[in-house]
Amino acid sequence: MSDTEAVISIDSPKRRRGLFFVGAAVVGVGFAIAIQVGCNDNFVVEELGLGGDQKGILEAVRESCGVVALGLLALLAGFAEPLVGAGMVALFGVGLASYYFVPTFGWLLATSLVWSQGLHVWMPLPDSMTMSLAEPGRVGFRLGQMRAAGSAGFGAGMAAALLLTLAGVALRPLFLLSGAVGLLAAAACLGIPRGLKTPGPRLVLRRRYGLYYALCFLDGWRRQIFLCFAGFLLVKVYKTPVQTILLLYVAVQVIGYLGFPWLGRLIDRVGERRVLVVYFACVTAVFVGYALVRVRGVLFGLFLADSILSGCATAIVTYVHRIAPPSEHTATLGMGVAMNHVAAVTMPLLGGVLWQQLGYEWVFAAGIAAAAASILVALRVPPK
Repeated sequence: MSDTEAVISIDSPKRRRGLFFVGAAVVGVGFAIAIQVGCNDNFVVEELGLGGDQKGILEAVRESCGVVALGLLALLAGFAEPLVGAGMVALFGVGLASYYFVPTFGWLLATSLVWSQGLHVWMPLPDSMTMSLAEPGRVGFRLGQMRAAGSAGFGAGMAAALLLTLAGVALRPLFLLSGAVGLLAAAACLGIPRGLKTPGPRLVLRRRYGLYYALCFLDGWRRQIFLCFAGFLLVKVYKTPVQTILLLYVAVQVIGYLGFPWLGRLIDRVGERRVLVVYFACVTAVFVGYALVRVRGVLFGLFLADSILSGCATAIVTYVHRIAPPSEHTATLGMGVAMNHVAAVTMPLLGGVLWQQLGYEWVFAAGIAAAAASILVALRVPPK
């Protein structure tokens, strides 16, 4: 039995309370980041006039925080995870609120580093704490619930931003709201049992986890193409207004809220390999559409499909639960975040160059190659 399991006993009120506050923090972070995600492309195009190459630089700099997060998690090993989470989410909220004051591209880079660093250290913590608190045999279900909580928060943030923009509120004040909710999420972390600590090694880089690292790297490549360039394509090339972008995200989160718990049960039932193979096959088809389709309505459909499919990446996390002992969960997930963000740093830089020199179609062609390679790697995951 791990130290965490000894502190959080099965079916205890402490376990239930912990899951509630983890979910509350996840909802708050989802709400806050929703405003950033939903408004970011319109903000950088309409307020600052960024081009494809600058967008690539911005995302690469921001995602470099995922690599730095690995070292920070190592330094913070042994501290109570709820306290680490509270501090990082507070940093995240302050950085988002600072968008209100951003005058230039340089200042945008600086404030992005602040909130992104807080977010990236936080990213593996909800999964780690949820796996420690989950009942035996219900890990996938509990992780699915947390994905649903994130979707609920994200959808609420998108809905709030949509209503406020329809009421005539400008983009910059929305980031103040985002930062305030981020600080509330930090406060929610203080309600999680302090006994959740990560014993054992500070860093986990093991050969037997190589398949997990490869999946994280390739999924990071796919994820960054979508986050960096899919919405940017709709705004920059097709002049899509912020209200439409927000509506798309609201639709995604409603579907995710309803579907992610079911998806978690599906992973528990059929195993990671089947889910991941179907996931990456569908992503390949989506990127083919992005590269070839010129009809805005169809691109909206691809945007929805790509966003919803991302929930299948839960199978990568449950794979860690299957192959790693509880004492190595957080450290292994942190290494996965780092691998994910090695791709997340290189892809925007490459994508920005491709966009500027050859056209946006070549950005998504690079995504086709990565998604197809991911299918081959997923086929190597052992069956349940």
